[in-house]
Formats: sequence, C-alpha cells, structure tokens
Amino acid sequence: HPLGEIQPDRGAKRIRDEEGGGEEARGGKQLKGARDLARHRDAALGPGDDPDQEDTSEDRKRILEKLMDSEEEPEGEPVDESSVKKMILTFEKRSYKNQELRIKFPDNPEKFMEAELDLNDIIQEMHVVATMPDLYHLLVELNAVHSLLGLLSHENTDILHHGPPQPPTRDRPGELTDIDTLQESEEGAEVLIDALLEGQVVALLVQNMERLDEQVKEEADGVYNTLAIVENMAEFRPGLCTEAAQQGLMQWLLKRVKAKLPFEANKLYCSEILAIVLQNNDSTRELLGEMDGIDVLLQQLSVFKRHNPSTAEEQEMMENLFDSLCSCLMLSANRDRFLKGEGLQLMNLMLREKKMSRTSALKVLDHGMTGPEGTDNCHKFVDILGLRTIFPLFMKTPKKMKKAGLSEKEHEEHVSSIISSMLRNLKAQQRSRLLSKFTENDCEKVDRLMELHFTYLEAVQQADKRIEGEKHEMVRRGEILDDGLEDEFYLRRLDAGLFVLQLICYIMVEISNSGIAQLHQRVHQILNLRGGSLKVVRHIMREYAESIGDGKATEFKEAEKKRIMDLLENF
Repeated sequence: HPLGEIQPDRGAKRIRDEEGGGEEARGGKQLKGARDLARHRDAALGPGDDPDQEDTSEDRKRILEKLMDSEEEPEGEPVDESSVKKMILTFEKRSYKNQELRIKFPDNPEKFMEAELDLNDIIQEMHVVATMPDLYHLLVELNAVHSLLGLLSHENTDILHHGPPQPPTRDRPGELTDIDTLQESEEGAEVLIDALLEGQVVALLVQNMERLDEQVKEEADGVYNTLAIVENMAEFRPGLCTEAAQQGLMQWLLKRVKAKLPFEANKLYCSEILAIVLQNNDSTRELLGEMDGIDVLLQQLSVFKRHNPSTAEEQEMMENLFDSLCSCLMLSANRDRFLKGEGLQLMNLMLREKKMSRTSALKVLDHGMTGPEGTDNCHKFVDILGLRTIFPLFMKTPKKMKKAGLSEKEHEEHVSSIISSMLRNLKAQQRSRLLSKFTENDCEKVDRLMELHFTYLEAVQQADKRIEGEKHEMVRRGEILDDGLEDEFYLRRLDAGLFVLQLICYIMVEISNSGIAQLHQRVHQILNLRGGSLKVVRHIMREYAESIGDGKATEFKEAEKKRIMDLLENF
C-alpha cells in the first residue's frame, strides 16, 4: 500500500554554526578545560584567600607549562595496534588517578587539577582512534568502552564534552560513531556498537543531557553532539531505536520538544531524531502514545494553524513533527488517542486556514482515516463538517499546494484516499451526507471524478505501453525477466499514477452501487460519451483487490477482496 512510511529528510550531517568561528574557536576549545578548572580553584579559595600563596606556586607553574604545551601541536606519530594499546593503558591510568584524587580531595581542585589536565590530554590524543574503525576492537578488548562511558558522569562537563564517544568540537560531530567511518569497517563497528549498548550508552547519554544547561553555549553543543551520536548509531543499526526509546530517549525527546524555549538548532535536531526513532517501529509508536506523545505533537503543531514558520529551519521542524504524527497513526491504538486529542479538528482548521501546514495536515488526515482502524475518525470528520473542507480540495488543486512542495498527483492521491476511506467506513446518516455531496450542483463532483479518471488512465496506459515495449525488447535479446525487474516496473506504474487511478475507480464503483440512480447514470453516461470501458475499470479494480491490505491480517484481506468483487458484479 503506497500509504507507507514517512522518511525524514536526513540530508548531510548537521554542523552547528560556529559563533566566533575559525581557528580561534577550535584552538580555544582545547584550553577551556584548564580555564574551567581554574574557575573551580578560584571558587574553592574563596574571596578572602590569596591565590598566590607559597604552597600553590609550584602547582601553578606546572599547570601554566601544561597550558603552554597544549597550544603546540604534537608531531604526528604512526598509529598502529601497539600505539593504540599504549594510549588506552595511559588513558586508564590517568582516569583512575583523576578519580582517586577527586574522591580524596573533593573540595580542593588545586590537588586534582593537574591530573585532570593529564586526562584531558590523553583524551585529545585518543581522537585519532575514531578514524580507524579496524582498531575499535581494542577499545572493547581492553575495556576502554566502560571507562569512556564512565566519563559521561564526570563532574567536570568539559571533560565530558572532550571525551569519546562524545566529540570535542562542533565540527566533528559524533566522530567515534560517524556513519561514514562506521561503514568503512562493519566488523569493527559492530563490536563497538555492541559494547556501547551493553554499557547502556543511551541511558547514560540521556542522563548526561538531563544535567546539561542549554543556556550555556558549550553545554548546548554537548546536547547537539549527543543527538549526533544517537543518529549515527540508529542509522548504522536501526533496530536499536526500540531499546534507545525505552532507555529514556523517548521521554527526553518529548520533554525537549515541548519545552518553552526559543526555536534553535537543538529543537530542530530533536524533531528529526524523533521522526527517525518512530520510523518502521510499532514499539516506539506505542511508547510515544502511552507517554501522551500524540497530545505533545498536536500542541506543538497547533502553533502553525494560523502562522507560517518564520524560517526554513522552523519549517523543517514542523514537517518532522508532522512526519512523526503520520508515523504514529500507522498504529491502531494511536488513532483513538488522535481522535480524543481533537487532532481531526486541528487538521480541519489547518485545511481551512490555507497556511503552509495545510499540505501536511492533508497527509495526516489520510493516515488517520485509512483502513478499518480509521472508522471512528471518518465518522467524526463528517460530524465536524469536514466534508465542506475536503470537497473544494477535490474539485481543484490549490496553487499554494504546488508552491509548498506537494505535487498535483500527491494532492489528488491524498484527497481521493480520504474520500475512498469515508466511502468504505461510513455508515447510516454520515454515509448519506457523503453521497449527497456527489449529487449537489448537477453532479459536478461526479464530473470531476470522471475527468480525473481519464487523466490518470491515459498516464498509466502510456507507462504500460513503454514497459511492454521494454519487455518485448528484452525477450528479443533473450534476457530473463526476474521478480526484481517486475517490481521495478510496478513501481514505475505507481509513479505514473496507478494508485490514484485505483482510488478513483473505487469511488466510481462505490457511488454507482449506492442505490442513488442519478449517480449510477452519470458515471455510465460519461464513460460512454468519452469512449470509456467497463472492462478496463473492472480490470483496474481486480488488480487493486489483489494488492489491498498488504501487511494486514489474512482475514481482512480476503473479506475486503470479496467486498470489492461484489461491488464489481453490480457495477
């Protein structure tokens, strides 16, 4: 069924804009750890103490020398298995020493400052390992992953930002888990990802994000880079999304999306990660529903009911949230939450307001009303006077829709799908109200339906003709037509408008069987006038009946197929 998954537009990996830019921003970052520690020291000394006393002058001298040394780039040495092992062992020793001194002198930063700078230096050196996925196994074998994950709860958040798996600068987001690097050596990457997951990496990352203050620029960068790590891992292994969501990521994302903060890069990134986590995953969709996530999405989208997004980035966030909502509505339980949360009323208002959100609202309605799970939504849509909104969109594709990036075919597909869903699901009074719409103004909607039928029929027949020509040529050359090629041909037919044609034929057959003679006569009259064929309509509907309900229970598929064939008998 083409009403499938919504794929968020991932594009290139996000890079946060530098504020202050260039070499200064990158070079200065290396020194920030020491400056941070210096602030700790000053705070510990207190306003009345003299920081230049004799007992600390030697410490200061050594620290100053370290700062000077850190500005000089070390000469590059060849990195091999032996040097990486040495690096990891040095890191373990320094990490242990730093931890020991912090426990021993918790209120005296002067005592552990030098050890912290040493730890910071070795972490900087270890970034070279991120570019060598074939050596990732050493991080696991020497238990360095456990120690690195331990840094996520380090008291000094600057150490936290500098250490793998969290990257040191914004121009190297998620480097240890960068997707391009991971794909260079899948074996090494699998070992690393397994070890990270075993160490509850997502839970630790979420706990870390909870304690970061996004009002502080460096900590906001830390949140952004953490999200990059989650994205990289999810792209390399989509199956971990369920585990990640259950380890607190879903709760944190929903909390962050609804936070009353000015729009910025982190909110946009959160919306994108949310769409990724929900993709093809009923477990995460169910979890979002249980956390009242449908209400959160509707509240955030309601802002765009009467106002357009002010920037391209804000528009992207809006579309990510709409994609998340569409994805959630693939799960039956969320349809009811959408109904109770007055999602239909919001989408209907968006269609009427004619803002940028209108195109996506149409997609949401389509997802919410399709199939037997959409029955309650179909009835409610008629009750809230949705027919007055949807039929003007059926009669004419608005120009603004085209400008908003929705093609004419996509628009007509969504509208036709909504009307066919209502014809399938509505009963009693609501069904009568729908059918009476087709008789209004001398059956003008039937005329429009038949116009669309011949437009799409011609497009599909042309595609079929080209495909048949290619098949004939392949047979002539003695080539074999395999299943993969047949699937490719079928996708080409769908691109030409086959699914829209099937929906239109379904509407034709339904209204002809409605018991309203006027509708039956008008459909057949136009078919005869324009040289149409009942045989062609029957053929299209049989093909539709064969493909309907993919992914649904066998009982539903068989019952729906029989219902369509019964309608065809009377057509």
